[in-house]
Amino acid sequence: MKGAYDENGIPGDPDGPAPGGGGGAGEGGAGGGDRPGPRIPLPRVSVEDGGRELPDAVPDGAVALEHQTLTSLLGAWALAACSAEEAAAVEEHLGECEACADEALRLREAVGLLQRPETLDLDPALRTRVLDGCLERRPPRIPVPEWATPYDAETARLDALLQDIGDAEWHAPVRLRWFEADAAASRRTTVAGVIAHLLTVDGLVAAALGLSDPLGDIAAPAPAPAGRTEAYWRASHYPPTRAVRAPWREQTHGIVRTVSFTGDAGRMPVSYGDFELPLHDAMLDRAFECWVHAEDIADAVDYPYEPPSARHLNRMIDLAARLLPGVLATRRRAGPAAPGARPHLVTAGEPGRSLRLEIEGSGGGEWLIPLDSPGAVGSAEHEVAHVALDGVEFCRLAAGHVPPADAAAGQVGDRDAIRDVLFAAASLSRM
Repeated sequence: MKGAYDENGIPGDPDGPAPGGGGGAGEGGAGGGDRPGPRIPLPRVSVEDGGRELPDAVPDGAVALEHQTLTSLLGAWALAACSAEEAAAVEEHLGECEACADEALRLREAVGLLQRPETLDLDPALRTRVLDGCLERRPPRIPVPEWATPYDAETARLDALLQDIGDAEWHAPVRLRWFEADAAASRRTTVAGVIAHLLTVDGLVAAALGLSDPLGDIAAPAPAPAGRTEAYWRASHYPPTRAVRAPWREQTHGIVRTVSFTGDAGRMPVSYGDFELPLHDAMLDRAFECWVHAEDIADAVDYPYEPPSARHLNRMIDLAARLLPGVLATRRRAGPAAPGARPHLVTAGEPGRSLRLEIEGSGGGEWLIPLDSPGAVGSAEHEVAHVALDGVEFCRLAAGHVPPADAAAGQVGDRDAIRDVLFAAASLSRM
């Protein structure tokens, strides 16, 4: 038979000549069948020349796998966990096997249900991160003052939100909320109406910097924010539309650009009608209002919106904490403070009774709020109460969006002092 070997392990063919060739002569030239043939095997016969059936061709990049193996790979293929060669083999098989194709489709649909849908909305902080990266490589010739960066960041985030909404959403209803006379107050408007409100109130800062006032020739009853807003709304022949975005955006850019050239002008007074703030605090106040109203707009149009960065949030909380003693004194003169909580007067600069305000989470820290008079100094030795709040929750309390009774996560100490401080925080809000 083919492929037989003799006793010396040399292949031979019983039907043909001896492996050594001609007449079977052995070494030395003498004939004789007893001598073995050459010890070096002859080349093997090629499969193409042997008459055997050739195997099926395998496409480039694929591996030859059996049906059972390909079926077991369907789950890995649906999860995109196969190698490139295995994926090619499975996909070729799916074009030939209807049962496996149906199973692969079912598995791929199941994988789609396991994956969380990804939002197509850009991260609101993306612009800030890109600008920060650019400025690290090439610092600006005239940088924005540190105390103006929260306003720059929050107006940019709101502008990105406005860029994404459609024409119809500018007329979506929005309810402005604040706290007045120890009760919740509100005013109904639209998304465009909110931007008009920000335009007119930011105009107080613009006017203090010598920029044009958005009210123009409109006679406002008083420079207070609410009066300016109502005057602007009344003067509009039609409800504000998305056209209000352009003057608001131009004004925000003008304010940031101007304060960048003012140098050390952060203490310049900005009048709000019945009170004043230095320019650096007024810019923080406007950044806070921009974030609060951006959240109002985002809720109205179902848009994801994050709180400010921890650094900016901390500054907003610090501003509110510094304003609380003055608001407490105003409330005390007006009578809302509880009778048992009326403290004795303390000379300015001296320590007095204090409440420890502990802010947890983003932008957190601790502040000692003097309770006796605006000029008093907070003192840990004279601490009579301790209140713990989340940072964003405290800001929403100061914006009038959270009732004082529902705000504190933890309260220890003088109940009247705690109540006065929480209501004073809510009284910081306005339209």
